[in-house]
Amino acid sequence: QVQLVESGGGLAQPGGSLRLSCVASGFQFSSSRMSWARQAPGKVLEWVSGITPDGDTYYADFVKGRFTISRDNAENTLYLEMNNLKPDDTAVYSCGDGLSLAAGHWGQGTQVTVSS
Repeated sequence: QVQLVESGGGLAQPGGSLRLSCVASGFQFSSSRMSWARQAPGKVLEWVSGITPDGDTYYADFVKGRFTISRDNAENTLYLEMNNLKPDDTAVYSCGDGLSLAAGHWGQGTQVTVSS
């Protein structure tokens, strides 16, 4: 079955960086569109970024210029490089097998906390 396992979250200071990873299994990762989404406490899930099998990338306005999505098809792994982090970026970040919040499957997520 589809499995998506995120890692790399943690505590970062404002202006700091983190790199999230998502290891995929149970489906053809290399031919799948993939996304990152996040959910902050008390807020709805919001889409952050997506990438096509060919490497075309898409970003929500609130992360453009700060976050970079990438993939390693040989390793079935999706990445999210997050720079210049802000307290508002605090959330649980999950990866999904689609290009929007309508993705069929989402992982359990990894907690990112931005605080001084």
